[in-house]
Amino acid sequence: MALKAVHVSDVPNVSSALYSSTAFSQSVEVVGKVAYKPPKFLVVGHRGSGMNVLQSSDRRLTVVKENSIVSFNAAANYPVDFIEFDVQVTKDGCPVIFHDDFILTQQNGVTCEKRVTDLSLGEFLSYGPQKETDKTGKPLLRKTKDGDVYTWAVETDDALCTLQEAFEGVNSALGFNIELKFDDYVDYQQDHLVRVLRDVLEVVIAHAKDRPIIFSSFHPDAALLVKKLQSVYPVFFLTNGGTEIYDDVRRNSLEAAMKLCLEGGLEGIVSEVKGIFRNPAAVNKIKESDLSLLTYGKLNNVVEVVYMQHMMGIDGVIVDFVEEIGEAVWEMLKPSKEEEEEEVFKGDAVQKPKFSKRELTFLLKLIPELIQQ
Repeated sequence: MALKAVHVSDVPNVSSALYSSTAFSQSVEVVGKVAYKPPKFLVVGHRGSGMNVLQSSDRRLTVVKENSIVSFNAAANYPVDFIEFDVQVTKDGCPVIFHDDFILTQQNGVTCEKRVTDLSLGEFLSYGPQKETDKTGKPLLRKTKDGDVYTWAVETDDALCTLQEAFEGVNSALGFNIELKFDDYVDYQQDHLVRVLRDVLEVVIAHAKDRPIIFSSFHPDAALLVKKLQSVYPVFFLTNGGTEIYDDVRRNSLEAAMKLCLEGGLEGIVSEVKGIFRNPAAVNKIKESDLSLLTYGKLNNVVEVVYMQHMMGIDGVIVDFVEEIGEAVWEMLKPSKEEEEEEVFKGDAVQKPKFSKRELTFLLKLIPELIQQ
């Protein structure tokens, strides 16, 4: 089924209803609304220290359980600024961290799957490793896009967690990029979207403290609504940038994403990196519109691709190989001795990518190949 359009203008008094909570009102008064501009080129850890690809032969994709406290804190060991993770809300109103729409286990040799949002918190937490050593959780499986099912086996496992537990247990130096997760094939009514977003916002306002927060969502109306419901944290619209086509035209191009952001007062766009390389002219238009621009995708695990994006003026990247990319970006932005001496007089940070002629030649050849992929 196609996504059903839910117009923000059709939701009466949503903001006033949420602002009436004491905690939220106090937070708004203290923090206020500030236009979001990344202070530098951001590196964001995808689902923590990287997503899991269970069928991959690359060990880096099966080292640590994605979207877990262990994975989040592992990312803090490297030069990353934010971690990105996916939030859904259980049927009893608790925001939990999990990427897939369905969670799978095996009972009596039969694979069973349930929608995450149809589970209570207790049911959700009963899958996989348990915090209590005397308990055994249900075996956790995962289905690929091709329909293959794998045991969710990683070198360092961890229990499933809630959004509140992430705030309480993750290194406070890491910012949170909270993706508001909704199923592409479900028609969500406006009252459901509002209820889910309020559940998430209540946890954020109660526990965020000084931690930097960015909200993002592929669901256009969820992105617009979370912006309408609060004015403290920046909201980014996630898009495939035209690399996939949906019934909702707002999801099908960078131009459509930019229009949505400008009309809804959103702060930025997070695009599939291939969408950027297929349409590089859109980058200047987005920047001229005073919107921030981040990217995600497998190509962001290639150092040269990340270098090129910095040269193009993109504000940051979401990556799986957080150690390699984080350290490469740190080296790229680290000022030379000459620049450090110059900073003493200017008082400003110098951030310039450093390339050899060989590297520049490679990068210039790389773009046409990326556009064709």
